Amino acid sequence: MDIRQGFESSPDDSAGSASQLLLSAKGITKSFSGVPALRDGRLQLRAGSIHALCGGNGAGKSTFLNIITGILRKDSGTIIYKGSERDFHAPKESLDAGISIITQELSPVREMTVAENLYLGHLPKRYGLVDWKELFRNATELLERLGFEINPRKKMREISLAQIQLVEIAKAINHRDVSILIMDEPTSALGEHETEVLFKSVRNLASLGKGIIYVSHRMTEIFTICDAYTVLRDGTFIEDGLIKDISRKHLVSKIIGRDYQDQFPEAKAEITAEPVLRVKNFSIAGKLTDINLEVHQGEVLGIYGLVGSGRSEFLNGLYGLDKKAGGEVLLNNRRIATRSPRESIRDGVALVTEDRKETGLVLTSSVKENMSLSSLPALSKLGFIRHQKEKGWTNDWVRKLRIKCASINLQVRFMSGGNQQKVVLARSLETEPRLLLLDEPTRGVDAGAKQEIYGFIERFVEQGNGVIMVSSEVDEVLGMSTRIIIFRRGRITAEMDNQNLTAADLLHAAS
Repeated sequence: MDIRQGFESSPDDSAGSASQLLLSAKGITKSFSGVPALRDGRLQLRAGSIHALCGGNGAGKSTFLNIITGILRKDSGTIIYKGSERDFHAPKESLDAGISIITQELSPVREMTVAENLYLGHLPKRYGLVDWKELFRNATELLERLGFEINPRKKMREISLAQIQLVEIAKAINHRDVSILIMDEPTSALGEHETEVLFKSVRNLASLGKGIIYVSHRMTEIFTICDAYTVLRDGTFIEDGLIKDISRKHLVSKIIGRDYQDQFPEAKAEITAEPVLRVKNFSIAGKLTDINLEVHQGEVLGIYGLVGSGRSEFLNGLYGLDKKAGGEVLLNNRRIATRSPRESIRDGVALVTEDRKETGLVLTSSVKENMSLSSLPALSKLGFIRHQKEKGWTNDWVRKLRIKCASINLQVRFMSGGNQQKVVLARSLETEPRLLLLDEPTRGVDAGAKQEIYGFIERFVEQGNGVIMVSSEVDEVLGMSTRIIIFRRGRITAEMDNQNLTAADLLHAAS
């Protein structure tokens, strides 16, 4: 297969393609069991445009995109695609028409290689058999063209979450007839370097007359990569226009439906001289070497580094998910073993994982069951769960964290990303930790929910506790941290007081 397929302009792309209307959706509605999920979905996408589809969790974005791509059928409304009214009945129909989507929920075939995943459904064949030589050559050329540093011969289970995300992106981009590419939170698992590589590819596609619908809760990304925007709120169209004509404050206010306040707490909690945590010569074979740091009472310690720097591995090691090869960990001046999550919870350590759906939640279990999962010993008597106490705890956290759910018996898979993240946070806080480990705590969370989560973190440290926060968002690290530790290749390479630091300072130190 020619690597340029999928990147070249189609025959109907002309010099004036930037003004060509590829997609016009108006008045799209959809209800589930009589409950409206989308009341008035609208969007106009032009060729060559990178168009941000904005809205909070539960705004109707996913329902709208699922209708555009044929996953769901609309109840009413009109979709005009390339000048003709269309109503896609299945995802294959929209894909064959040239609409490709990269979903937020990754679905790799983990036992297959990267190359096989890239060409799944159209593997090159010779004499009726897979032509492995051509497959790996095509995959290598595609990944090199995109600037994605991934070994095509590795199995998907052997590569990182960030690399899986890049493979999914490459697979969607590689579709030979793509005219519209929908990207739903494409950088949620990516670091700064991978994000820049991705943006370069997206700009290249737009320059060839392709239309990009870009969904992200990261305002910095929207104002960096997008030229137009549409806002949905509560299933209804609110506003659209050009990015150059608005401010970040204006866009966030339209998304959350109220005046925008400063996103991060105005003042950091006062740090005492007493450390909550001391880590000495902490090592994990093949991952981390001689990590030494302290976290003080009332402190949010930020950890920043590129993907693969060892930042998540450090949190997993402290929590007992990865076995440490050496070193000492002291919590409140008492040595702890970090042998298992069970022991870590007992010792006063809690972890909010990087991927809530893969490792943070039991998606088919209820809000109540997920919240109480780490606190069952405290909720049980003679081996039986005290359900009234469990119910009371859950209702308290739903109220405290403003979790939106029809019932505490609702399965968490039916909740928005922001509310799912609050469930994970509630379960961690319910164990009454002294040290809270946060790995990408606002991944895939809207602006309103982010503000609430930041407030919870601030109140937690004000009580004399400590937090270690890993984040790929530079603004988040700078806005929340008192001190920042830089990880690179499994080592600490810098420690900075967060006084007048800039994004450039962090990126330079990390790279």
